[in-house]
Amino acid sequence: MPRLSEYLLPTEREPPADAEALSHKLLVRAGLIRQVGSGLWSWMPAGWRAHQRVVQIIREEMDAIGGLEVLMPILQPAELWKRSGRYESFGEELFRLRDRKDADMVLAPTSEEAVTTHAAALIRSYRDLPKILYHFQTKERDEPRPRAAVLRSREFVMKDSYSFDRDREGLDRTYELHARAYDRIFDRCGLEWYSVEADVGAMGGFGAHEYMAPCPAGENDVVVAPGYAANLEVASAEPQPVELPPAPAGPQEAPTPGLVTIAQVAGALGLPEGALLKAYPVVLPDGSLVLVMLRGDHKVNEIKLALALGGPSRQATPEEIEAQLGPPGSIGPVGVSARILLDDAVVAGAGGYVVGANRPGLHLSGVVPGRDFMFERADVRNVVAGDTVAGHPVRIEPAIEVGNIFKLGTRYSDVLGATYLDHAGVSRPIWMGCYGIGPARIAAAAIEQFADDRGISWPRAIAPFDVHLVTLGKDGSEERELSDRLYEELRSAGLDTLYDDRDAGPGEKFADAELLGCPLRVTIGRRTLQNGEIEVQVRRGQEARALPLDDAAAATVQLWRGLA
Repeated sequence: MPRLSEYLLPTEREPPADAEALSHKLLVRAGLIRQVGSGLWSWMPAGWRAHQRVVQIIREEMDAIGGLEVLMPILQPAELWKRSGRYESFGEELFRLRDRKDADMVLAPTSEEAVTTHAAALIRSYRDLPKILYHFQTKERDEPRPRAAVLRSREFVMKDSYSFDRDREGLDRTYELHARAYDRIFDRCGLEWYSVEADVGAMGGFGAHEYMAPCPAGENDVVVAPGYAANLEVASAEPQPVELPPAPAGPQEAPTPGLVTIAQVAGALGLPEGALLKAYPVVLPDGSLVLVMLRGDHKVNEIKLALALGGPSRQATPEEIEAQLGPPGSIGPVGVSARILLDDAVVAGAGGYVVGANRPGLHLSGVVPGRDFMFERADVRNVVAGDTVAGHPVRIEPAIEVGNIFKLGTRYSDVLGATYLDHAGVSRPIWMGCYGIGPARIAAAAIEQFADDRGISWPRAIAPFDVHLVTLGKDGSEERELSDRLYEELRSAGLDTLYDDRDAGPGEKFADAELLGCPLRVTIGRRTLQNGEIEVQVRRGQEARALPLDDAAAATVQLWRGLA
């Protein structure tokens, strides 16, 4: 284990000027990472130790469920991606390039195509299944807006595993194996976390969960209630009720000159915003227009909308709205010929809503869905805080995504020819799952969750070092001799120890130790000799302890084992 006088730990007094996330600030200040370019980061020695401790926990749990570690290349032929359909659909985040022979290549952000190609060549019979293959590999994504250092970067290491089964039932079992393994991984890493329902996104398939670590720097919004957790992208809940005025026999004109926003119209009419229906016109790839209607106090969820429409859409332009419906700012469903998609939160028959009249400065009140316009139903809104699940109000909190699992089914097997012969000799497609986890994100999430105003406070299992030993003695002093001896004893006792033997002042040494955040700091100084005790600080909570100098290494090990 290293002496700090011989180590590379480039701590900083101030964080980078552009750093917003706490983990970004502290990773740089503690000397754990350094930037090469936008979204490109190098791990310094102590940072890489923490990263690799996470990797080892993941490896142990993957091996425990029968995973076989492999390594697949980052550079892959574009032909595989073209066959899967993702060469175009993955979007601009996919790095595309040509080699010297002018062949199209990609820098892979994930390896479904490569691993399925191997399965197609190597798996022949039902006897070859099931299988789990996994690897730790560098990933490349051309992020449009890298942020928060290692939380959203253009290059990063991920563990990806891929499962191969005979049928849906086998995939369900393997999926559950991964889910339980992920539970153990995050518990062992010391994180606060939860598993949430998620959208399958670019991976495809039919089922997904994400593992979230709640913290203010999180880029995902998670909807949480007792017994329920889901990414905001897919969350559903009972809407908070809204009081509607009684519905008259038919729609009534309500002049609203110069009023175009929901807030303006609701205020003028003395109604809650939820008593208005807002229009969200979209255009499908075939050029047809769909009028999406939802409560005025709700927002469209683009993921849910794509699922409801069966594919992508785009917002209609003002010219398209004007040509097919009326002036933007007063759009409504009454009397229009367009297809209408009504959000599930809109209650039909409970009273009358206010909608745009498709004429300037005019709205219609007392509008009843089903009576005054026909519609299709779909859940297309974002859940909001205060909605309920099983009677319990939900809250929405930010979180870092630290892992995900997907049921791919036969999505890749079908297009890449991965089949096997069943008991009867009939060719069947292989059922697949994929499972990702980010060691860097786990490390950053731990920093976000447990840091204090002095620096990082690592969970014991993933700290770069178990003990930070600080000597206050000069070369040749009795304190230094004692420190050297204790350093060797701690190492022999199995504790990874960083020994600060630099010729620096106590303030600098203590500040660096608190910034780096190892679970224990052991200090050897003059008082140690006078009192026959070593000074120990438990980093989390800044708790000070005194341990007897006699057999100090054994006492330190015992204390360390009891830490979280």
